[in-house]
Amino acid sequence: MKSSVSRAVVAASVTVALGLTAACGSDNGDSGDKGKKSPEKSAAAKPVAKKSTVLSAADLEKAALAKGDLKGYKVEKMSAADMPSQTVPADPAACQPFADMFMFATQPAAKNRLGRTLTGPDELDATVISLALLAHEKADAEKIMEGLRKATKKCTAYEHADSKYRDVAALPAPKAGDDAVSYKVVGDIQGQKTPMSFTVVRSGSTLAAFYSINLLKPKEFGVPTKIVDAQVNKLEKLAK
Repeated sequence: MKSSVSRAVVAASVTVALGLTAACGSDNGDSGDKGKKSPEKSAAAKPVAKKSTVLSAADLEKAALAKGDLKGYKVEKMSAADMPSQTVPADPAACQPFADMFMFATQPAAKNRLGRTLTGPDELDATVISLALLAHEKADAEKIMEGLRKATKKCTAYEHADSKYRDVAALPAPKAGDDAVSYKVVGDIQGQKTPMSFTVVRSGSTLAAFYSINLLKPKEFGVPTKIVDAQVNKLEKLAK
């Protein structure tokens, strides 16, 4: 018997939930050469500019999962309205990384980002997977991952954007990318206690973030490994 709640309603509920919430070298020449600058030394003193590893918006579009990448899965673009970039303070502050990631936002903010929503081939499966690619400088990406990892140890419950979240706990992280963190949160969405799971994978300087929710069967949640692997693999191929 088909559920009376359509997948469109589930997707809409997810949208509502997301909406809530250089050093220079010195001149060491002989005293007899005072006032004279060596061309070779002047050139060596100039710091070498490092090539940015931040993926462009166009790169992210190429790296994101698209139609045909996962058999049977429907992939839809998330609008900017579904991914607000501003951050809202969480209480307690130790939970801020979780509150930010709920909206696929980060501190420091991503240079470029995009989002996708995936639904599977089973019409009776109300699970909706959202993912985002967040382009950062490598040091910032590493900082964000460390913040999430620390939060899994210090944060158990928090309030954010007039909503409450509890039972925060770390989950086994997938063996993907250069670093990965997974955790679960039980949120109060429109009066319904709903478990949600998050997985964030760092590949170089880019974060691939995944969010899973099932409003019809709250106990059935989790980000499928095949989706994580497919997205990270596609991202890594672009970087080669």
